[in-house]
Amino acid sequence: MADYWWAALGLVLIIEGLGPMLFPNKWRSYLQKIAEQPTAQMQQVGGTLVIAGILLLFFFAS
Repeated sequence: MADYWWAALGLVLIIEGLGPMLFPNKWRSYLQKIAEQPTAQMQQVGGTLVIAGILLLFFFAS
């Protein structure tokens, strides 16, 4: 069971690292735009991502 968590963490790190590795200037610009967003909007986006992740785990983890 723990192996799945390590595999999931590894996939997250790979996916998160692709943007800055392949497109550093676009990534920096993207982060600046995100930093300018209102806090409530950021919380809404974060909550949506968490719910999407939970649903994916629920439906695809057996």
